[in-house]
Amino acid sequence: MLAGIHFMQQTKSIKDIDLSNARVLIRVDFNVPMDKDFNISDDTRIREALPTINHCIDSNAACITLISHLGRPKGRDSKFSLQHILKRLERLLGRSVLFAESIERARDLQKNKGAIILLENIRFYEGEEKNSDTFSQNLATLCDIYVNDAFGTSHRAHASTYGIAKFTQQKVAGILLKKEIDSFAKALNNPIKPMLLIIGGSKVSSKLALLYNILQVVDKVIIGGAMSNTFLKALGYNMQKSLIEDALIEDAKKILNLAKEKGTKIYLPVDVIATTSLDSNRHIKTIPAQDVPEGYMAVDIGPASTRLFNQVIRDSNTIIWNGPLGIYEEPQFSRGTFSIAHAISDTYAFSLIGGGDTADAVDKAGERDNMSFISTGGGASLELLEGKILPAFEVLDKKE
Repeated sequence: MLAGIHFMQQTKSIKDIDLSNARVLIRVDFNVPMDKDFNISDDTRIREALPTINHCIDSNAACITLISHLGRPKGRDSKFSLQHILKRLERLLGRSVLFAESIERARDLQKNKGAIILLENIRFYEGEEKNSDTFSQNLATLCDIYVNDAFGTSHRAHASTYGIAKFTQQKVAGILLKKEIDSFAKALNNPIKPMLLIIGGSKVSSKLALLYNILQVVDKVIIGGAMSNTFLKALGYNMQKSLIEDALIEDAKKILNLAKEKGTKIYLPVDVIATTSLDSNRHIKTIPAQDVPEGYMAVDIGPASTRLFNQVIRDSNTIIWNGPLGIYEEPQFSRGTFSIAHAISDTYAFSLIGGGDTADAVDKAGERDNMSFISTGGGASLELLEGKILPAFEVLDKKE
């Protein structure tokens, strides 16, 4: 893991090269959430791209072309058009942005000195997700310098994140991409001990590689969310209707034994909030984890678990959190997750939040500004914690 992070840290930055009079292509991540009327509910990813865009403007780039995906369209679907984010981008940037419906149109608009151009959803092109050489080469005609600033897609070997680098002379990391990898390096390479991992979410299967990999680094692990049910069953508890991955019970036992061998303390819920149905508030109980009644399922950590976990958090100096500890989207099952967010915000620890649902939970808890760093990439941060070298970093230029 540490060798991989060190390798990715050696990636050359946009600040290391001369951008003057160059056509700069920036792969950004404008995959923002919108309602049915195309109102953006969270523009964090757009805001995080601004430092790199402004650096290019200040460095007198000839023109700047922005490419991003939005959602998972099947062909050219207008509801996934990046035109829906154009006005928000212009307002945040404080500049007009030209919109290009095609690569050919973007190439034509580049004749405007100092232009900022937003290309239509890159996933409207079949060659993007196939990492087509032909499409990658076509994209490369839009730039003299390629910049990847989309950490949220850095684990994808697509044309705009991977293939394009084969056809560009200079390919570097944007300010956000560098900030992401440097923050993970701070948390993992030289952590201030003791170091705590809080891991949640619905499935052990999605976090299995992470747990095996990170036990050699951390001192303590809190396991919550539905994935803790599998571990509790591995201890012999009957979790009744709770979500469980029976095929991974043996893996859960191996992880518990491995942690014991390495002296890593694992904390599991001692009590849970349980219900018979997610659609009704009539049958909700707080019960010991080993006494889930027949017909009930665990959906959040209980008050005793919250107090235990909060104490573990207070005694930690580096905290990595990936995955909510309950069904936080439902107000009646959000207390445990929100309490964890509040507890982390009250510490002086370096706190790294692993993007995705975890970042959303921190937002809903009102604690975004009180975390040391919130990653913009859920899947990317997970693969990084698993010890993988992310494809986007593989193809970028490295420092001498």
